Amino acid sequence: MPDVRLSTGPGRWILLATVLGSSVAMLDSTVVNVALPALGRDLGADIAGLQWTVNAYTLTLAGFILLGGSLGDRFGRRRIFLVGVAWFAVASVLCGIAPNVEALILSRALQGVGGALLTPGSLAIIQASFAADDRPRAVGAWSGLGGVAGAIGPFAGGWLVEAAGWRWVFLLNVPLAAVVMLVALRHVPESFDPQARGRFDILGAALAALALAGTTYALTEAPGGGAASPVIAAAIAGLAAAVAFVLVERLRGRGRGLPGARGRKAPQPMLPLDVFASRQFSAVNLVTFIMYGAMGVLFFLFVLNLQVVGGFSPIAAGTALLPVTVLMLLLSARAGALAQKIGPRIPMTAGMVVAACGMVLVGRIDAGSSYVRDVLPAVMVFGLGLAAVVAPLTATVLATADVRHAGVASGVNNAVARAAGLLAVAAIPPLTGLTGDAFDDPGVFSHGYRLAMVTCAALLAAGALLTFFTVRDDALQTPSGEAVEPECRSHCGIGAPQLQPEPETVPAERGGGTAPDART
Repeated sequence: MPDVRLSTGPGRWILLATVLGSSVAMLDSTVVNVALPALGRDLGADIAGLQWTVNAYTLTLAGFILLGGSLGDRFGRRRIFLVGVAWFAVASVLCGIAPNVEALILSRALQGVGGALLTPGSLAIIQASFAADDRPRAVGAWSGLGGVAGAIGPFAGGWLVEAAGWRWVFLLNVPLAAVVMLVALRHVPESFDPQARGRFDILGAALAALALAGTTYALTEAPGGGAASPVIAAAIAGLAAAVAFVLVERLRGRGRGLPGARGRKAPQPMLPLDVFASRQFSAVNLVTFIMYGAMGVLFFLFVLNLQVVGGFSPIAAGTALLPVTVLMLLLSARAGALAQKIGPRIPMTAGMVVAACGMVLVGRIDAGSSYVRDVLPAVMVFGLGLAAVVAPLTATVLATADVRHAGVASGVNNAVARAAGLLAVAAIPPLTGLTGDAFDDPGVFSHGYRLAMVTCAALLAAGALLTFFTVRDDALQTPSGEAVEPECRSHCGIGAPQLQPEPETVPAERGGGTAPDART
């Protein structure tokens, strides 16, 4: 049984490795936005190139994050965590030396694979390593310190862009990754899931990634390519892969292999479709898709708008959203407690309405805006709404799924949020006129930005209506009648909801325990 205490030296080392490892991956999905104008000018990228710089990372991260968690359960969470950290560091070097935007996009996709390997492992290592009565404090410390890193990151990114150039936003990951690997190798015990058996659903993961890639390409390139054959082919391939994914996962869930695979046991499904048997779970994931899609567009365009239209420096633009993170740090736990007391429907509905109002205010920021008069009030309103939504939403996802699917349900919700940001960033900017060299023309960019923010505000308003009419006041009660406590006790992630590991873990011997039998 896990027996590490948070107050001991080994406990602090484990916390350092997991916080720093998860923060590196988390920050790279947000800090890069600060560097977009600089790298776009340096590499001669258009709006589509900037979209792909963001989306290539999100695409592979969303497509493989569930598989990454399964690999950790099977072969050792520390082992896969370390592989992910090393992979992420190598990909960061490739990003930092990229000679053109095409090489950068490919390197960002490789970064996402590394993120998918290390992200599920950080919280799972905490769950597996600490004694049961210390685990809530360890998770709270991990969450809170991650929030602090999220607050510091954009400022550091802006400073790096100004002081050393955009390439150092990526190259800084290398020494941080080296520290994580040294600490993890020396101080983090190995752990695995003794019930993890059978073959991996590699086909399911590949089909999910292909569906997202095809759809994203079609949405991003359609405005410039029109009805060109590559766009049509990508759309058809994405749709076909999505249909095939559902069919394959349904067969996996029934314990059946694919036609022609006689005598071979079917792999466990990457996504058990019976998790969607709960209508509440499906509704909350739809709300997640709407909310995180709108957030993804804001985080992509907001910093660009401040620099291209508002004339803000990278440091000023990078820290402009700091109040959102601070409000999340201060209010997430309180929002979760309120939802436990009165139910999640009202806090989530009201929060999305307030966030929609904040989105409208954010859309009014232009060339004549000042930080104190225009930017700060807008992001404060948006942050207040966000803080009211995220913790109740995360808890509701866990409460509305079957207990045996708690880990899968959290992983699904995390992947839904990332896919939402991916697709929204691909679709909404082109629909609002942000194509080609729009970021070189402040007038054109400002007009498209305002339309995009109004569109996102409308999405949040629709999400509020959906929440009000579909989420029950007793949604935080599990089938056994127990209340679900939000996992984000100190801070809830703004890139995606936090992952919740499976509850049952068995640590191996320190220094490289043996993973369970992985034979097919």
